[in-house]
Amino acid sequence: MSTIHHHKILILDFGSQYTQLIARRIREIGVYCELLPYDVKPYFIENFNPSGIILSGGPDRVSDIGSARAPNIVFELNVPILGICYGMQTMAVQLGGEARNSQKAEFGFAQIRARNHSKLLTGISDETNLDGHGLLDVWMSHGIEVTRLPLNFELIASTDNCPIAGFVNKEKNYFGLQFHPEVTHTKQGIQILERFVTDICKCNKNWTTDNIIKDLLVNIKKQVGNKKVLLGLSGGVDSSVVAILLHQAIGDQLTCVFVDNGLLRHNEGNEVMRTFSENMGVKVIRANAQQYFYDKLSNEADPELKRKIIGKAFIEIFDHEAKKIKNIKFLAQGTIYPDVIESAGTTSGKAKVIKSHHNVGGLPDDIKFDLVEPLKELFKDEVRTIGLKLGLPKKMLNRHPFPGPGLGVRILGTVKEEFAEILRQADQIFMEELNNHKLYDKVDQAFAVFLPIKSVGVTGDERRYDYVISLRAVETIDFMTARWARLPYEFLDHVSNRIMNEISRVSRVVYDISGKPPATIEWE
Repeated sequence: MSTIHHHKILILDFGSQYTQLIARRIREIGVYCELLPYDVKPYFIENFNPSGIILSGGPDRVSDIGSARAPNIVFELNVPILGICYGMQTMAVQLGGEARNSQKAEFGFAQIRARNHSKLLTGISDETNLDGHGLLDVWMSHGIEVTRLPLNFELIASTDNCPIAGFVNKEKNYFGLQFHPEVTHTKQGIQILERFVTDICKCNKNWTTDNIIKDLLVNIKKQVGNKKVLLGLSGGVDSSVVAILLHQAIGDQLTCVFVDNGLLRHNEGNEVMRTFSENMGVKVIRANAQQYFYDKLSNEADPELKRKIIGKAFIEIFDHEAKKIKNIKFLAQGTIYPDVIESAGTTSGKAKVIKSHHNVGGLPDDIKFDLVEPLKELFKDEVRTIGLKLGLPKKMLNRHPFPGPGLGVRILGTVKEEFAEILRQADQIFMEELNNHKLYDKVDQAFAVFLPIKSVGVTGDERRYDYVISLRAVETIDFMTARWARLPYEFLDHVSNRIMNEISRVSRVVYDISGKPPATIEWE
């Protein structure tokens, strides 16, 4: 019987900033896929049993000694392969072709001409030239190009600057594309990827919301049996979806512990209790542990260590609450796939760890529970879709992302209760006004940040020397890259005045105009 994992694509990551995008596009098509580092042990690749393999882009120069290469087993499995950018270049070199510095590097928009009627590109175009040749608008990002095709390969695409922008070995179904089909700038990118995954790799579209939910419920019941589960419910999207999934799968075997750590948004604790305990009948214990967290964080300013402290404190609170409940066997978490990818990095170090996540980075070695992590294969958009299908409020699911450590990483430096309260008030004013001006849904993430510096201000005729709040709002498609939101000056002026007038300990408000990259979206 065909299952959601029966047909699957393996993506080998050479360190490109776009690699997660490839995975998300394949999932959107309706096919399961996973990311593994390019230098993973061969037996992992063999045991994965992929229907097809995609080699991602990457920062290496394929002409350099010691640059990354695909494992040989990739070419021994007799499955279709698609190399993208660096993936195309290393495929060419490994199979006997050549790649060298481009005479003219290409970064940004380009137009390719499809050639020789390949299975990958035939019938897909954005426009046709005067000679009837199909043209595609694509996104390029390379300074190296393939200069000689391997034996038994032929050309399938070219640009004015890049004579070999795509190739194929028809017998083996090996394809290479110099451009990036995964980014939205390549207009027909999703169609190209779908052609590869469904027509060439012969994958069925089993990765659907209904099928995922059925599979998750079955697996939860199988893993948990008749044992009891403890879930740390934060009220965020991920833990909320885990809560409703577990409630449907195992009912009263689930006990949720909602930890009020003093690092939540305005009135969030009451909203969580009302949504789950009162409206959905989920068993929720509220643990008021604000002072516990403040004490733990009182002498720590390093962002990574703060995350570790907060993660460890969560476990300690769970352990304390679990002792009140007999026979707890499992701890459930809202870990999602990007958490696993970002925290793990790769064995090669090509994809660096940007920051750890409390779900996967703060657990002690002697944890007393087995873990239940039903969402660990899912991207955030998939989690939201599942939550909506399961009946969670749309308003809750569409809230802007909120970090696991909460305000703990939006208070720069040392965390104090006083700072948390100032930030909570400022953030609430910002959110209120974004909603009042119908701007909340026009930005993808917005929040306030507390800066541990003081600035001179004037209130009436008196000098004020107090704290600074930064406002942050970004627009993004994938959260891999982002640009700062161009909010109206009048709006920012209004929000700034409200914050300084209503919060006596704030003397200045600034607006963050940093993009990602080089900045990250969160400040810590």
